[in-house]
Amino acid sequence: MPRPAILAFLALLALPAQAATIAYQIDPAASTVAFETDFGPDLITGSIPLETADLRLDFDNVANCTIEVALDVTGARASFPFAAQALKGPKVLDAREFPQMTFESVSVRRAGEAADVTGNITIRGVTRPVILRAQIFRPQGSKADDFSHLTVKLSGRVNRSDFGAAGWSDMVGDEVRILITARIDATG
Repeated sequence: MPRPAILAFLALLALPAQAATIAYQIDPAASTVAFETDFGPDLITGSIPLETADLRLDFDNVANCTIEVALDVTGARASFPFAAQALKGPKVLDAREFPQMTFESVSVRRAGEAADVTGNITIRGVTRPVILRAQIFRPQGSKADDFSHLTVKLSGRVNRSDFGAAGWSDMVGDEVRILITARIDATG
C-alpha cells in the first residue's frame, strides 16, 4: 500500500469518537465489483453490476459496521463473449434461476492497516462464509475529519464449486478472486 494511503487509513482508525454510525450509499458509476479466475495460463476477468447496497460505518468502533449488498447476476460480464455466456449459464451462476448474488456482513474487525469483513455470501442459492479484506481511502487533499466521500477496496476469494458453480472445471479454475472498488458517499 502506498505511504499516503496507509497514513489516510491509519488516520481513519485513530479518529476521535464519532457521534454515530454513518450511512453511506455507493456511487455505481465510480464503483466496480470485479472477479478473476484462472483459465489455463490465462485469466478470465469480469464484473457483476451492483443492484442494492446498505453500508453503515462506525470509525470509532468498527464492530458496529454493517454491509449488505446485492448484485445483478443477469448483467454479469466477462473478458470474452464465450466466458460471459458460460458465466450466466446453468453450469456456473445460472442467472435465470438465481438472478441475484448477495453479501451480508456478520462482523468487522481491525487487521493492522486494514479491516477484515466476515460475512455470508449467497451464490446460486447457496450461502457460505467469506472474509473480505477492506481498505479505506479519503480523497487526496480532503480534511482529516471529512468522511463524506471515501473509496473502499475489498478483496477476497471463494471456490465456485462450493456454490455448485462447477461447470467447465477442466478448463476454468475453481478459485475466484473478488476485487471490489467502491466509491461511497455519506447520506446524511
